[in-house]
Amino acid sequence: MAAMLYPELFKQLESVRWDMEKDIPWDQFEATKLSDEQAMTIKMNAITEWAALPATEMFLRDNRGDSDFSAFMSIWFFEEQKHSLVLMEYLRRFRPDLVPTEQELHDIRFEFDPAPALETLMLHFCGEIRLNHWYRRASEWHDEPVIKQIYTTLSQDEARHGGAYLRYMKRAINNFGLEAKSAFAKVGVLMASARRTAQALHPTNLHVNKNLFPRDTIQSRLPNPDWLEKWLDQQINFDAVWETKVVDRILHNMSLLLERSFKSVQELNRYRKELTVLEPTASVANATAPMPSA
Repeated sequence: MAAMLYPELFKQLESVRWDMEKDIPWDQFEATKLSDEQAMTIKMNAITEWAALPATEMFLRDNRGDSDFSAFMSIWFFEEQKHSLVLMEYLRRFRPDLVPTEQELHDIRFEFDPAPALETLMLHFCGEIRLNHWYRRASEWHDEPVIKQIYTTLSQDEARHGGAYLRYMKRAINNFGLEAKSAFAKVGVLMASARRTAQALHPTNLHVNKNLFPRDTIQSRLPNPDWLEKWLDQQINFDAVWETKVVDRILHNMSLLLERSFKSVQELNRYRKELTVLEPTASVANATAPMPSA
């Protein structure tokens, strides 16, 4: 049986963990370089990052049979909540009128419907790639030095989280073979097809509780549900060039993971269709296998 990934990932992420007091240059704040418009987007991102709480509850519920991945959630949850905290600390210091209320944070904590664990893992892997690029672009858009550094720091965390998810995806392929490949290819096609769709494809903007529709996305429960599209299209200008960077990273990682070159979403989709032909046979063979976990 393969060694658990959690102990090694803990060491790796612990060694590069940043300190909120020591590594954020709070004393370099320049008030004239922060507009009201920019400050409001920081508030919305602070609330969105708080969504790690319901996401972690979902991961722990749907991966009850996987203690290794569930233990890794302790790292992911800590670091993602820290993202929310550092953005709120920025507002507390420099725009206290915009610090999210406890109720605004609590409003985005709701139960997600159960979903296939492997598909959810791939969804969040792609989400980390996308958020890494969103935050890199946000750092460029902002003028104020401290928030520029904060967004750069967060983007680097998201990249590391994506790398950790990738390790668990490789393990899943070793454990579940075709089933894992099919789940990853299916969600990969979905998440790499945003050129863009009507809405940004990210875990916080997907419908996850049919009983709460239409208020069953993280974004729909924010103080301003429409902020994300404006932030992407009109503020940080996440254009086709940047979207292509996201798609290229997803395809590059899928090529490494599935050991087959994918130059386009169409190629990945063809591969997905090849797997669906093989799946019925595999399903019969695995009929008595335990439920997969990420």
